[in-house]
Amino acid sequence: MVSEKTTPVAVVMGSDSDLKVMKSCVKQLGDFGIEPVVRIISAHRTPEIAAEFAQNAANKGIKVIIAAAGMAAHLAGAMAAKTTLPIIGVPLDSGSGLGGLDALLSTLQMPPGVPVATVAIGKAGAKNAAILAVQILALADGEFAEKIADFKKAQEKKVIEKDSAIQ
Repeated sequence: MVSEKTTPVAVVMGSDSDLKVMKSCVKQLGDFGIEPVVRIISAHRTPEIAAEFAQNAANKGIKVIIAAAGMAAHLAGAMAAKTTLPIIGVPLDSGSGLGGLDALLSTLQMPPGVPVATVAIGKAGAKNAAILAVQILALADGEFAEKIADFKKAQEKKVIEKDSAIQ
């Protein structure tokens, strides 16, 4: 994980405690050959840094931003407000007692004109965010399109093998 370089995907999170879940996102991106920019940026504690990062991301070659946060979870929305890049929000369970539902609703319920693609809460969402980012990149990049097609075929093969094993 690095702080700045040329890569098509950035993974930002509101706290270092989010890293334990978001490592699965970073690993999934790595499986597709992407080493993302990884940052800890808070929508509430470092709002100027969040705005600057989002505003300058495209100029640095970033094409998709994955933003993960728990509780009030405004990071994805704060990023979406400052860029035209696609934002994928990953709601996290921060131990608020609501199981991540608070973060899900904060990430999902964006006002018209400020879209955030929102995935599932936690690790499954983190992995799906990486896959969705690659699917977005695949629209303009044949190499990523091939990698996504291979990934889908591999998933299908695994399920068929598991089905055969119980027959």
